[in-house]
Amino acid sequence: MVEIPAGEIVLRDEGTRTDWQVKVAPFRLAPYPVTRELYGAVRGEAPAGGAAGARTPVTEVSWRDAIRFCNLLSEASGLTPCYALGGEQDEQDPDARDVDCDWAADGYRLPSEAEWEYACRAGDSGVRYGELDEIAWYRGNSGDRVHEVAAKAPNAWGLHDTIGNVWEWCWDLYDPGVYGPYRVFRGGGAYDPPRGCRASCRRKSHPTLRIDDLGFRLARSLTL
Repeated sequence: MVEIPAGEIVLRDEGTRTDWQVKVAPFRLAPYPVTRELYGAVRGEAPAGGAAGARTPVTEVSWRDAIRFCNLLSEASGLTPCYALGGEQDEQDPDARDVDCDWAADGYRLPSEAEWEYACRAGDSGVRYGELDEIAWYRGNSGDRVHEVAAKAPNAWGLHDTIGNVWEWCWDLYDPGVYGPYRVFRGGGAYDPPRGCRASCRRKSHPTLRIDDLGFRLARSLTL
């Protein structure tokens, strides 16, 4: 995983035209999204549908699927899981309000929205960190399909596919006062026009959503 230095990021919600500044502690982030190969090795099989290649990003995973994967990989790696999940699997809250995160644990987790954008930008203040065709698979060059990870140029911190290929779940609630349990996802995907493939672009959906251009990327806290 890539070590991301501490810093600050200004997030923006274009719907409400509001900005807010967030301090980001140092953390680790995977250089590309979780692949079907890794997901299948941990969960026994990858979801049906979506791209079929072993090194394509896993899709058709809900926010809770991603959380459960993080815990299972942590346990398999001898690390402390970050997430406490309420109740048995068939009794868990579909809105995922019963999920708590221990940010001090050394296991795998989803990045926060601030961590995600801060890492995506890698110090760049532009719309995106490079020319779109060079860094991303999007509607204009993807052929309407998801591609293998790390086939496009990385950003300055060595992270691939933060823009384009698949959207990525983040930990955060989007706006609980308006959208209730909806969680944030970031980055744009292979079917999106350039407007959707920007470092600041925010989208959201219910934590049970599973679609063919939405995956996730692993993060870890840097613990003492």
